[in-house]
Amino acid sequence: MNLRLAGKVSALALATALATSLGACATSGTAPEARASVPQAQTSAATSAAAAALEAAQAAGDAKTVRGYYINDVHSYARPNDAAVTHVALDLTADFAAKTLSGTAQLVVGLKAGVGEVVLDAKGLDIKSVTDARGAALPFALGASDPIKGQPLTISVPASAQQQVVEITIHYSTRPDASALQWLSPQQTAGGKQPYLFSQGQAILTRTWIPTQDSPGIRQTYTARITVPENLRAVMSAQSLSENGEAVANGQKAYSFNLDKPIPPYLIALGVGDIDFKAFDHRSGVWTEPGELERTHHELVPTAPMIDAAEALYGPYQWGRYDLLVLPPSFPFGGMENPMMTFATPTIIAGDRSLVSLVAHELAHSWSGNLVTNATWDDFWLNEGFTSYFENRIMEAIYGHDAAVQEQVLAWTGLQEELATLDPADTRLKLDLQGRDPDEGMNTIAYDKGAAFLRTIERIAGREKFDAWMRGYFERNAWRPMTTDRFLEDIRTHLIKGDAQLERALMMEQWIHQPGLPSNAVAPVSNAFTVVDQAAEAFYVAKGPASAIPWANWNTQQRQHFLAWRPSDGAKTWLTQAQLADLNSTLALNDVGNSEVLFAWLQVALAHRYEPSVATADHFLTSVGRRKFVLPLFQTLWGQGEWGQPIARRIYAKSRPLYHPVTANSVDAVVGRP
Repeated sequence: MNLRLAGKVSALALATALATSLGACATSGTAPEARASVPQAQTSAATSAAAAALEAAQAAGDAKTVRGYYINDVHSYARPNDAAVTHVALDLTADFAAKTLSGTAQLVVGLKAGVGEVVLDAKGLDIKSVTDARGAALPFALGASDPIKGQPLTISVPASAQQQVVEITIHYSTRPDASALQWLSPQQTAGGKQPYLFSQGQAILTRTWIPTQDSPGIRQTYTARITVPENLRAVMSAQSLSENGEAVANGQKAYSFNLDKPIPPYLIALGVGDIDFKAFDHRSGVWTEPGELERTHHELVPTAPMIDAAEALYGPYQWGRYDLLVLPPSFPFGGMENPMMTFATPTIIAGDRSLVSLVAHELAHSWSGNLVTNATWDDFWLNEGFTSYFENRIMEAIYGHDAAVQEQVLAWTGLQEELATLDPADTRLKLDLQGRDPDEGMNTIAYDKGAAFLRTIERIAGREKFDAWMRGYFERNAWRPMTTDRFLEDIRTHLIKGDAQLERALMMEQWIHQPGLPSNAVAPVSNAFTVVDQAAEAFYVAKGPASAIPWANWNTQQRQHFLAWRPSDGAKTWLTQAQLADLNSTLALNDVGNSEVLFAWLQVALAHRYEPSVATADHFLTSVGRRKFVLPLFQTLWGQGEWGQPIARRIYAKSRPLYHPVTANSVDAVVGRP
């Protein structure tokens, strides 16, 4: 059998072969309540099917192989050109008392001829034993630990003169402090009665709960059998094979899952809790805690038309179902684009559907990120820049041009602030994260500079030509990782087509490899913000009354723009305590329920040492774990020296245990660990 690492089998060929061999259990487009259960044996059968698919692909060969498919990833110990994981089968039990997952990870690995070892990524895992397909022990060793990368897990296997597929089973358990996993007490949930568990693998945290090759460029299919207490439900970023679970010993239930399309391992995701489901339509719906289900469902109804709009733009949705899991508030991100099931923060539930652009963003990842993935984290912009652009096009299709431009202006404002504070080297799209945590590249540069770059191409080349190229880009590069060089090759081949004048006008090399913004960048302008700018000028500069602000007539985006307003000359506006009190009492800002508006207000209030907002900030920071909100507020407090730093320490001592490690680690760097 021939793996891609030997130049024969691409991820697309593997996905096709797997889909054929596993087709008997495919139920794409079926509502969760109607899906048939599949026997427990399916998990091991899927592993065998993966090996069979690889053998079939070896015999057939593959004319569409992409040379240099595997890219060196400085954040992984894996050597995929020698040995590559193609399938993971998990059989794990969740122990909420011990805060561990324990069981086995069965890996299908393709080995190059003559190679006698497989190198995996592991961090904080307790490895008990490793066996082959017959159950015989395999020698293994954990190498020296790196604070960012963890440890290499090297497993010895019999070498062969021929390329081969081997099956390796790792018996292991996670630790209570696994960075990818957050174990919540009942008190940390909306229902207050049952515990909760969720995973968050991006960027390189999957290795803290699954021993595999944890690199976005090494795509893997997966199956799973997850055993949980019988009063809880498990869901995953995969097709459910047992909707109501199967009863097992000791008052537990086991839930089985299958994803027969190859994904980067950071997209393997698990949620366990007291959750229920309500459909939007035949292929989408939302999971969340029962007491939150009705209002959450009502808020996210636009999901179904968003899927239709996305498909109309850039081609068919490839993943079957698109569901959401709205998590407890400690979830560190706005959303995570896990295939088939976006994980989302409850902070988007504003009551007026004003924050549903997050759903558009995570949905867009089904094309840019999940279908076409950055090969390494140095090219993170290929995931997020494309997705942010695509998100805005979905919003335009659903809500109109003006609404989309308002979102662009808010993003542009945030981008200017980021450009002013970051090291110039970190304002390039193509990053160099050697020796650094890849989370350091997850800022507005990848998202908003990347989206501005694509809007620039659209403006100069024309939307019709750009859309044709974009649709083709997703089709040509589906199921494989991308690099910036491959992006440039693709756009030059299929859009620029040798047009030297167009090439010069686009200034692509400057956008990608130079700091800041090139001269062809154009700031978006929203007419809806003109009245906001006038009101802001009257209040901030002319010191007029807050009662003159037409707040009640504004949407969420206009309110955000007002609170983030700065004079066009960049001068700092300093508000008096009387002005802040006028704003707060007139607009009831300390009591606003919209998380984005409240965050924007707290940034202003804390930067001006407005004492009446400290209690509001305390409540917000101990109720929400979304890093987008938490980290900047602590940075603002810390920047206020002797006034703000004691407040930051006091709040953080209470709130840190409630945060996911992704958030806590970021705030630790500012406030220090309590």
